[in-house]
Amino acid sequence: MSGMASDHNDSSQEQYIPHYLQKEDPFASKLSREADIIAGFYLTIVGILSTLGNGYVIFMSSKRKKKLRPAEIMTVNLAVCDLGISVVGKPFSIISFFSHRWMFGWIGCRWYGWAGFFFGCGSLITMTAVSLDRYLKICHLSYGTWLKRHHAFICLAIIWAYAMFWATVPFAGVGSYAPEPFGTSCTLDWWLAQASVAGQAFILSILFFCLVFPTAVIVFSYVKIILKVKSSTKEVAHYDTRIQNSHVLEMKLTKVAMLICAGFLIAWIPYAVVSVWSAFGRPDSVPIQFSVIPTLLAKSAAMYNPIIYQVIDCKFSCCRSGGLKAKSSLKKSR
Repeated sequence: MSGMASDHNDSSQEQYIPHYLQKEDPFASKLSREADIIAGFYLTIVGILSTLGNGYVIFMSSKRKKKLRPAEIMTVNLAVCDLGISVVGKPFSIISFFSHRWMFGWIGCRWYGWAGFFFGCGSLITMTAVSLDRYLKICHLSYGTWLKRHHAFICLAIIWAYAMFWATVPFAGVGSYAPEPFGTSCTLDWWLAQASVAGQAFILSILFFCLVFPTAVIVFSYVKIILKVKSSTKEVAHYDTRIQNSHVLEMKLTKVAMLICAGFLIAWIPYAVVSVWSAFGRPDSVPIQFSVIPTLLAKSAAMYNPIIYQVIDCKFSCCRSGGLKAKSSLKKSR
């Protein structure tokens, strides 16, 4: 009986045909023309705001690049990833939405999917590194005494290599990039999990190393920080003004990092849920009109971070030079 069940399972996986092979034109839009135009305008606004915002962060940081602290270097890298998504990826999807079909064929589809996954993974791993930096800085004070700028650049090299590896793995024959069910965008081929055990292993590996594990590290870091701050607030009050000011600045950097991570996860988790359901749920059970909403929400993630930099008044934020404010705060403390 077990042999018959396994044979039936294998045959059902072999019989499964993904949506992009069921029709002659996988790149034709499955949405109405009006819906495509609305999505196109939405992505245009998101693309302009994210390009200007992240470009401004990088420009202001370049003016004081020799003074950037390790945590700020990570923040600049996050802005680079967000700018990469906006410049490299969004024009493809904007043109396709307005054209009511994907305009760039399979080569463009694979390039778009790779770029989105590469920069998205780079953003998440950068935030993971930032959360660890904040955790060690707040919860293990001796860590800050030995961390130097060159350690941050080594960490950046590891982040880019990690993102490059997982984004390029599909081209080695164990995965692929494919059009979304609504036709005017491309992504990782989540539907491989419906076709074979090897596809399931590939998707599970991607989910663990590029979503679950980094998210777990981020949650762990900030939970420990919150607990530490609650227990140490009274202790800091007994220190001198200089130590108190340093503590305030570190907490502002931590608030920025927490808000950035929260914004990223809020934008991407709905898309991740839909993707996992597409991979392991009942085949083609996600309505096409429903699948486009998490995709558009995820594409807006790059727009939030510059807004967060401006909302949090942080002395060492990459959005500001901080010189005048530092002088005035120093005079007040004196």
